[in-house]
Amino acid sequence: MPLSIVWLKRDLRLHDHEPLQRAIAAGQPVLLVYVFEPDMVNDPHLSERHFRFITQSLDDLRRQCPDIALWVKRAPVLEVLKALHQEFGISALFSHQEVGLDYTFKRDLAVAEWCKNRGIDWSESPTGAVVRGLTHRRNWDKHWHQVMRAKAQHPDVNNAQWLIDVPTSDTLPTEWQQPDENFQTGGETSAWATLNDFYAGRGQHYFRQLSSPLTAETACSRLSPYLAWGNISLRQVYHTVLKSWKRPGWRRTLMAFSSRLHWHCHFIQKFESESEMEFRHLNPGYNDMPLTTGDQAQQHLKAWQQGQTGIPMVDACMRCLQTTGYINFRMRAMLVSFLTHHLALDWRLGVTHLARLFLDFEPGIHYAQFQMQAGVTGINTIRLYNPIKQGQEKDPEGQFISRWCPELAELPVNFIHQPWELTAMEQQLYDFSLGKDYPAPIIDVDAAAKTARDRLWSWRKKPQVLAHKKRILNRHAAPKTKFTQ
Repeated sequence: MPLSIVWLKRDLRLHDHEPLQRAIAAGQPVLLVYVFEPDMVNDPHLSERHFRFITQSLDDLRRQCPDIALWVKRAPVLEVLKALHQEFGISALFSHQEVGLDYTFKRDLAVAEWCKNRGIDWSESPTGAVVRGLTHRRNWDKHWHQVMRAKAQHPDVNNAQWLIDVPTSDTLPTEWQQPDENFQTGGETSAWATLNDFYAGRGQHYFRQLSSPLTAETACSRLSPYLAWGNISLRQVYHTVLKSWKRPGWRRTLMAFSSRLHWHCHFIQKFESESEMEFRHLNPGYNDMPLTTGDQAQQHLKAWQQGQTGIPMVDACMRCLQTTGYINFRMRAMLVSFLTHHLALDWRLGVTHLARLFLDFEPGIHYAQFQMQAGVTGINTIRLYNPIKQGQEKDPEGQFISRWCPELAELPVNFIHQPWELTAMEQQLYDFSLGKDYPAPIIDVDAAAKTARDRLWSWRKKPQVLAHKKRILNRHAAPKTKFTQ
């Protein structure tokens, strides 16, 4: 009997999964397929941490449903589909739409052509509230609420007609299968445990604790990797917000949390509507904006990547990311701001580096946010974060810096954010040598900020930037609406 194939991508769960539900309803043997494609494994945006998280998610699928028919392969997806079609015959292919990178889009075009030529129906379900090919935002907010309030679709996996003779899955690299306690564990089970723990109490003061890397580590939902890899759907999370809306003492947190769930789809929709932003400025008017180049650019980029800029809060955030794959939103914005504004580097020099570090890398959010923080959209508020001030305000006692830059841990609090202010005598007193124990700052923060501010604001007014503003607003800006839960 021909197969119904469910091609898993960034939807590694068994619940609220329309493609799986539709495949089961078709009444034919069902096989779940996940493919680690060569282009994916070699993608500069991805790293071992992502493949480990995906592997853990696949293992969790098997544990949730012991009888599940899941085939995991390392090969080009077309080779996998051709092999299955030759051995079993594929009657239908089910998947979610993927708002991915350029190579995944080209791959999907090839798969669509292959299916068409063989009479195989490929049914793609929307991802969240993202509308494929959308060219405007009229009524988009209304659509978002309709999708998020709709009933979740839970396949009856226990009564599914799973394929019995499943081909042998490929053996995955050992390092992908080894747990690392520094990172969140992938899987639908872990996603729900994390969400339940948020509501159990640690998230009650989310609205006031989300900006500091010290408090955000526990006060934030920590759902971003689970949403990025589809261990839980955005709709499932939103339903818990609605269910908890009248919970005493949680209103401000739930309003802040709900707005960020909305932003999730908003930024992915921007990428879906103009995916060329993977390669170019959203606003071409910034193409000729002067930036640092040559040897200095490479030296500064390397220092930023390695957490060796000599600016404690920048270095602490980068080192935290290197070890854990997580840093809160405010500090992510600061890292991009420092790269593109203070160092005056092209955002494209740093975009894949942070993608490799973010466990929750999601192409749409990543590129749309990166360009917004880099100030090359021409429509968003210019955000130039002072990394010294951010440290003083968000880590006043230097606890976060001490943890990730231990070479500064013994310095007094009044110097930990600006160790270059220590005199030679004070350095001797604290057994600390700037330039030896910790790098001297690669830039003068105040001077670089002034230069960046002048550059950004003057460029924003240039005719070539203003010429594209209306088009960008018409395509990506939603009409302002009053907030509702």
